[in-house]
Amino acid sequence: MKVQPTEHLFTGRVAVVTGASRGIGRAIALELAKHGARLGIFSRRADAIQLMQKELEDAGVEAFSGAFDIADNDQLEKFLQQTSDKFGAPISILVNNAGIYATQPLQNHPLEEWRNIIETNLTGTMRACRFVLPAMIAMNSGRIVNISSISGKSGEPYGAAYSSSKFAMIGLTQSLALEVARHGITVNAVCPGWVETDMAHEQLTDPRWCELNNLPVEESVEIARLSIPREQFVKAEEVAALVRFLCSDDARSITGQAINICGGLSLH
Repeated sequence: MKVQPTEHLFTGRVAVVTGASRGIGRAIALELAKHGARLGIFSRRADAIQLMQKELEDAGVEAFSGAFDIADNDQLEKFLQQTSDKFGAPISILVNNAGIYATQPLQNHPLEEWRNIIETNLTGTMRACRFVLPAMIAMNSGRIVNISSISGKSGEPYGAAYSSSKFAMIGLTQSLALEVARHGITVNAVCPGWVETDMAHEQLTDPRWCELNNLPVEESVEIARLSIPREQFVKAEEVAALVRFLCSDDARSITGQAINICGGLSLH
């Protein structure tokens, strides 16, 4: 794994990426590491996140990891404080990527599952933002990037809880951006479409999801690919490159935006 810093965009800065053990979160963490950031990373998957920390450290990157559910606010705040303490500096970059999905018709959506999705995708993001803001305001600088979805701009059938959480994440992004703009802090959302990740593959090949969407399981991945005007899935590394730009000084005047990265899928 090559993560030696190639440019020093973020040298000395502490970045936290939530849900960083695989897919988009992992790609974002690696991209920030390449550009000199010191990383706090966590996931519910203990083995995977510990392995990632080792990979980063073996490549000369300063990293600190944790394994817990972002819905556990005590664990979240403890981890964020420990990250800042370990590196002796405040968190200046926060990427809220942790998220979960469930396929359910709304008419029989279990309330507990609905609450869990909202708690993870939306409230977890809010709590992480709330924790890092005092230090960012004191520094008069900071970058927050929330990973939403094009399903946060156009509702997804049988994914009402997910779409609701992602719509709300964009609302949170816009409101917070207005609150903190005068403090030199930017807050933006990134809205991917179909991304080439394990999570997307799991959704596309889920028999329940395919049945509800009237798609044959064996063809659903190809149908999804061809539904994209570019006829290619977005790569996680492409999402990571956009996040890296939004965290850079070059993006200092971009705030409160929800930027699609979907190969044109949102134009349908």
